[in-house]
Amino acid sequence: MANIIAVDDDADVRSLLTTALQRDGHIVKAFPTGSGLTAESCRWADCILLDVMMPGEDGFATCQRIRSIADCPILFLTARTEEADIIRGLGLGGDDYLMKPFRVTELRARVNAHLRRERRTPHSRIRKGELDFDLKERLVYHNEIPIRLTRSEYAICEHLAVHAGQSFSKEQIYEAVFGFDGTADDSAITEHIKNIRAKLRTVGCEPIETVWGVGYKWKREQQ
Repeated sequence: MANIIAVDDDADVRSLLTTALQRDGHIVKAFPTGSGLTAESCRWADCILLDVMMPGEDGFATCQRIRSIADCPILFLTARTEEADIIRGLGLGGDDYLMKPFRVTELRARVNAHLRRERRTPHSRIRKGELDFDLKERLVYHNEIPIRLTRSEYAICEHLAVHAGQSFSKEQIYEAVFGFDGTADDSAITEHIKNIRAKLRTVGCEPIETVWGVGYKWKREQQ
């Protein structure tokens, strides 16, 4: 059971989301606008579903406003298929996205996959090159200074680092990290990798290699 917030300006969609997620035993609070989300409600939530196209404060603006206080996965529900919109949402701190119209079975599977990922609590620390991974806190440190990665960026980073030298396709990364074989993985993984590289580059680290025709890998020499 988890606490889930669903935000959509369409009453029918809010009803669909609530019914579908309650079927899995979750507690759902539905909002017609993103502006209704307070710091208290964000801290209560284990997962937040955000419609993108809403009047007033749209989903992107809401994500940007709450990301620093919402320590949970944020999934966009969007009818926008342009890659630029997807990239923008993930760049603002979103973890994933689901295209409208979506199947209820996929919605439930994707939400539960993210919740399962959040509940993993290994208790150890590993070092890869100049980077230290705290597997319990899910943080990456460089010289004991944390690097500000989103939860999804950290999860991808950790997966590649733990399997240094092994190449993974975008689909394999998505399934390994989120526990779900999604259809929206290509653009999401590409953008997350781009963000990870940019953040690690600021501390002088470039451990992720592109394997042309395959995907990505963590350089073995970074171990």
